[in-house]
Amino acid sequence: MNNTTYSPKKGEIERKWYIIDATDKSLGRVATEVAKLLRGKHKPTFTPNQDVGDYVIVTNCKDAVLTGHKLDQKVYRHHSGYIGGMKETSARVMMDNTPEKAMFLAVKGMLPHTRLGRQMIKKLRVYAGSEHDNIAQKPEVWEVK
Repeated sequence: MNNTTYSPKKGEIERKWYIIDATDKSLGRVATEVAKLLRGKHKPTFTPNQDVGDYVIVTNCKDAVLTGHKLDQKVYRHHSGYIGGMKETSARVMMDNTPEKAMFLAVKGMLPHTRLGRQMIKKLRVYAGSEHDNIAQKPEVWEVK
């Protein structure tokens, strides 16, 4: 009787490229789908302690939608490390200036906050417009409901 759990080896992990169009879709809904693809939770070989996920390209982040009053009430904060170094940016300013950063931060927050998560986030490509540099990888379209 064999009661061993299958764990994929490094060479057995197959990585695909997916492209997601964020036009008129909720930023959070898109981010959850991207995080799922980066972690590999859509695969039968998913292992929580390994990076078995795929590469993801997100396009048209400038057209992603924030619902409710988030544009005015949501605040992005970061600290420089110096005294009084807290910087705040509203979601409206972030979506106007750097919408790809807003999407990146949303996805990053949904991944593990460990070195495994830092390895997963490197497989993400985010673009504000519809043009991207990864045509040679022949990405498959992934639909977000």
